[in-house]
Amino acid sequence: MRALVISGGGSKGAFAGGVAQYLMEHLQHDYGLFVGTSTGSLLISHLALNKVEKIKEVYTSVNQDNIFSSCPFIIKEDKFGGKQIAINHFTVLKNFMKGKKTFGESLNLRKLIERTLTENEFNTLKASEKEVVVTVSNLSLNQVEYKSINNFEYQDFLDWIWISSNYTPFMSLVKKDGCEYADGGFGSMVPIEEAINRGATSVDVVILETEVTYYNRLPSKNVFSLLTNMHSYMADRIEKQNIRIGKFAAANKDVIINLYYTPTVLTTNSLIFDKKMMGKWWERGYEFANQKNSELNEIKNQ
Repeated sequence: MRALVISGGGSKGAFAGGVAQYLMEHLQHDYGLFVGTSTGSLLISHLALNKVEKIKEVYTSVNQDNIFSSCPFIIKEDKFGGKQIAINHFTVLKNFMKGKKTFGESLNLRKLIERTLTENEFNTLKASEKEVVVTVSNLSLNQVEYKSINNFEYQDFLDWIWISSNYTPFMSLVKKDGCEYADGGFGSMVPIEEAINRGATSVDVVILETEVTYYNRLPSKNVFSLLTNMHSYMADRIEKQNIRIGKFAAANKDVIINLYYTPTVLTTNSLIFDKKMMGKWWERGYEFANQKNSELNEIKNQ
């Protein structure tokens, strides 16, 4: 069985969409299993339905308002044309006064998920032979959990997709089944091992980071940039550990792994959703997958 695994990465998920489009439409890869974390969880249901153009339209038209019902930061351009985040003091203070546990809320993302993945599409996917699995972090039980579409009804599965993408403390902390849940990337950024444990014999993995670190992070300017830098640092460590474990599991079970890293640094802040840039990243993902496979074919033919 062939599996597609897509890592977390916020707005960089557009690049993963382009890679997946090439693998599915050009190489005709037929996946029986889709496993995603965070932004990967948002992509995989539509990919499993072969509705690539539909999810591409979502990823290349989304903005901050589509994600946040209460956005805890504002976006500023620096003198070099880059984008940085600054605290939205009014929103953060308002959330604290309401007794919220997070700086911001992502209820609009939950609504977007429901508008995008209809109940009929869910039922079609559930009745198919394809399995879709999303990764969540159970903060109450201190463990990573994998939620398969086969085990849930429509609204519950939409909740798990949403939860998998909630990058706390900037987005919603969700209480479900008596436990507090957050972004799956806090525990399993690249769930290769889970795909292998579910029977995959060949795994294509899209990793929304460069294989080698090309830059040093800028000094923190405020508490939010400090938190994002800390989260990014921890995500990098988790990601590398996941890949090592995945490679080890693959070697023991004779599983083929194909890794697709981003060739360049797409952004230093994946909480900024710029539809123009995300449209470019989708195309770059497609072109990169094409180039990578062309190079592999040349090597094989030598």
